[in-house]
Amino acid sequence: MNWVTRLLLPIIVVIVFLYATATFQVAEYQEGVKFRLGEIVETDFEPGLHFKLPFVNSVRLFDTRILSLSTPPERFLTSEKKNLIVDYYIKWRITDPADFYRATRGQESVAESRLNQIVKDSMKSQISSRTIAEVVSGDRDLFMRNVIETTNEDISGLGLEIVDVRIMRIELPEEVRESVYSRMEKERSTVAKAIRSRGEEQAKRISSDADRQRVVIVSEAEREADEIRGEGDAEAAKIYAESFGQDEEFFAFYRSIQAYEKAFANGSDTFVLSPDSPFFRYFQSSDGQLSDGKDESSDASADGGALPAR
Repeated sequence: MNWVTRLLLPIIVVIVFLYATATFQVAEYQEGVKFRLGEIVETDFEPGLHFKLPFVNSVRLFDTRILSLSTPPERFLTSEKKNLIVDYYIKWRITDPADFYRATRGQESVAESRLNQIVKDSMKSQISSRTIAEVVSGDRDLFMRNVIETTNEDISGLGLEIVDVRIMRIELPEEVRESVYSRMEKERSTVAKAIRSRGEEQAKRISSDADRQRVVIVSEAEREADEIRGEGDAEAAKIYAESFGQDEEFFAFYRSIQAYEKAFANGSDTFVLSPDSPFFRYFQSSDGQLSDGKDESSDASADGGALPAR
């Protein structure tokens, strides 16, 4: 070993020693606290490299990122004196490292223990003023905001902040679960019956209105039909009258033909009438005698099937 090496080696050792004992580095997510013989002398260090006096100053670095705290399920009592088993977690972070160190000696386990107790007391206060239905299906956001605000007020001197508290699961103890479910079922059944009753009432009202409209529509249609039928009958009577006035004998013959068609429609009816009855006027021969079927048939055939006019 030459004299250069013997000269540089102690210098290098001193530099390494000074770097290790006289400097410290603060990361972006950290806060540093400098102590002098155990007393806090400086905080709020910017991220980067900083210096301290060896053997006089010491430094503690604290993580200021949001940390999670999971707690075991806790049993709480509602305003109905019913037990609920609530499983929740806490999001928290260090806001003032000096206060945090004074309150907990810089130990996260101590801070988490105190946070858990304070949050549990706040949850107990909030749940004790609510029913099971309000806790389970009420305004959950308002409920959790109240817990966070109350907890942050209680830990204002600890250098900590509760960022969020969230409920993961709410369960009923086995001994009260069946009774609560039964009561909830009855309440839902009552609501369902009320809704069904209102629906039936509305259905009856709609049905009655539909029946009334049907009666009105049918009555109006019958009235219009009677008017049209009357107009048709009047027009038919007018046509009959005009036709009768043009040829009375043809009209009488036409009406007699219609009467014969209706009278002999069955083919087995028996009539007891005088041979010279006006009903058979178109069955009589020219000499006024009722013709028989043979002569009538031959006469009809000879005349081309036309009945005599008189």
